[in-house]
Amino acid sequence: MAGVVSLFASANPDGLEFVGEQVGFTQAAADSAVAGSPLADYGVAVVSNPLLSGALAGVVGVLVTVVLALALAALARRGNARRPESTSV
Repeated sequence: MAGVVSLFASANPDGLEFVGEQVGFTQAAADSAVAGSPLADYGVAVVSNPLLSGALAGVVGVLVTVVLALALAALARRGNARRPESTSV
């Protein structure tokens, strides 16, 4: 779904970027520390087609989120398994 929905994302600047253009402080902005990363700027650096690049970035983002959520759930489950059951009277 992320791959399809991202094809319809707006190319217009987001709220902060729009205000920065209106007020005139966008020239003072510096690139992010991760601006050169493979998934920077809502796209995949090695894919030249902007629609495909954005769709692929959406799919990768969802997959990374799911993997991290499953890893956290596994850690939480392991922590609960080690905890002795409390005996309430």
